[in-house]
Amino acid sequence: MPAPRDAPETWERHAGVACAPLGGYRRREPEKTLLHQVVRERLETFLAAARDRSAHGRGLPAFVERDLRAYLACGILAHGFARVRCPDCGFERLVAFSCKAAVCPSCAARRMEDGADHLVRNVLPQVPVRQWVLSFPRRVRFLAARHPALASRLLDVFTRAVFAWQRRSARRLGAADPRTGGVTAVQRFGGALNLNVHFHTLVPDGVFVLDGDGPPSFVATPPPRDEEVAAILERVVRRTAKVLVGVDEEVESEADAMVALQAAEVDRRLRFPDEFRHSRHGAFLDGFSLHAGVRIHGNDRDGRERLCRYLLRPPLSLQRLSQGEEGRLVYRMKRPRGGSLFLLLTPDELMARLATLVPPPRVHGLRYHGVFAPNSKVRRRVVPAAPDPVPAAPETPATLTEKPLRAKPAKVAREYRVPWADLLQKTFAIDVLASPDCNGRMQLLAFIAQATVAKRILDHLGLDSTGPPVARAAPPPEQVDLGPSYGAADPIYPE
Repeated sequence: MPAPRDAPETWERHAGVACAPLGGYRRREPEKTLLHQVVRERLETFLAAARDRSAHGRGLPAFVERDLRAYLACGILAHGFARVRCPDCGFERLVAFSCKAAVCPSCAARRMEDGADHLVRNVLPQVPVRQWVLSFPRRVRFLAARHPALASRLLDVFTRAVFAWQRRSARRLGAADPRTGGVTAVQRFGGALNLNVHFHTLVPDGVFVLDGDGPPSFVATPPPRDEEVAAILERVVRRTAKVLVGVDEEVESEADAMVALQAAEVDRRLRFPDEFRHSRHGAFLDGFSLHAGVRIHGNDRDGRERLCRYLLRPPLSLQRLSQGEEGRLVYRMKRPRGGSLFLLLTPDELMARLATLVPPPRVHGLRYHGVFAPNSKVRRRVVPAAPDPVPAAPETPATLTEKPLRAKPAKVAREYRVPWADLLQKTFAIDVLASPDCNGRMQLLAFIAQATVAKRILDHLGLDSTGPPVARAAPPPEQVDLGPSYGAADPIYPE
């Protein structure tokens, strides 16, 4: 068992093994962030108020409570950790588990880097890529957030309209049997932390034409004109109206705490418009918005990765959240709206927004279409090729005599996930497996998931074995603000 050291972040396996404190790695310490403090203090009171205000008494859905509670355990050693050790010098380190919650900025940042790396390395070929962004009116946003199946149908309507335009453009250029494809990130949030379900779709700026059994040829298509974007949007609006027939009556019969929160967040009317009108390659119709002005060159790998990170970015940034006056919270938005960059929130209003941004379980936020779909027969011919197999070591005379009659060909497995240590280094610039004493590489010893075992180890090391305390629910007389009423305006700080 490693003995405690002077610095609280480091320790030794044996006394005197490590002669200097660790300088490159520090635990994230999420309990010191403002968001973690707000959730610790207001979570139980917020959930209790939701149960009191719901008709059935169950409050928010179980997946929302589970996500918010999981965030409180993220990065806390008392809730479990991994033991890593350097085989050369014997230095050991404890790495806390992550929560993988949707509202956790740290875990969302890792998912962003992992997803962007996967799209650039394993999905998107080296061709020009255009981003299509579709936004909906407030009523459609609410329905899409409430019913994931409806959001999937709306996405199908949208991608079919874009792909039909691409095929028509390619046929005018003489392409026979053009194939299309795309990747969509379904985002649930807006720039003001509001519930805003919309689609970011990456589509190759052209079509693929199959020629025999070899790789398909790529035929670039001209950029969409403003009138063509307007025609695509008109088709989407017309077909969306048919899809929504009968959905309103189904929602009106539902009444629970989640419906009330989603309705308040979707219809939250700010004192400034929430849509940014692009001057080129954009169209607006009946509250719908479509923009296709962002294009990345085929040779710009870094540009594709930046765009993929933008599609998969977290809904909230800790750097933009600060403490205001009189217990209020100040969130700095990405761009000024109504003459201000700052949004003023109470802790309970922030909790309400976080609850609505939690996606339903078993719903994919990243969708693949056309030639990029998992069941597409031509997907392997379009996506980047797998890396070459590593050459085998030279055979010795002993192995030559034991060689089987038929040697099996080496199989190359396409890596999907980035190794966890490499992902941490890519996301936070932290090399968690680097030994500070000998610059060697540490190895994983064990996962400590039992609370009793983790407590004994942490107590022996002199580290906190309980974690930060979570406030209990306030007494019933306290009135908790779950968000402004229907159609209210958000307060903002003036410039």
